[in-house]
Amino acid sequence: MVYETWSREETFQLGKTFGEQACAGQVWALTGDLGTGKTVFTQGFADGLSITEDVCSPTFTILQVYESGRLPLYHFDVYRIGDPEEMYEIGVEEYFYGQGVCLVEWAGMIEELLPEGCIQVVIEKDPEQGFDYRKITVSSV
Repeated sequence: MVYETWSREETFQLGKTFGEQACAGQVWALTGDLGTGKTVFTQGFADGLSITEDVCSPTFTILQVYESGRLPLYHFDVYRIGDPEEMYEIGVEEYFYGQGVCLVEWAGMIEELLPEGCIQVVIEKDPEQGFDYRKITVSSV
């Protein structure tokens, strides 16, 4: 499915809608250039899970765990991963195959580690459509 959002709020709301429908064991693989709205989408997703904590990009810690919602959210930002094998050091398989929901920002960097059936979210800008325009493509891999 292809969605278009025209503001930060709409991107947040789309993430929230998906968060409300999320199920345990899902892995959401987010890709898009810097500043396209991956974290905004994730914040909305967390809101849809009724997570009350502030959600921010875990760029320097790779993983943030949020457990205050109806399901645990495991939020990865793998932008700074040098080698996909580093993910095993933090126990990625426990999270990917656990009882929560995983969102992985910069998922293309660990594509070979993503489980079958993960949900791919590609967020793209188009300056011709406006500064806040986003094309968000969601598909199963």
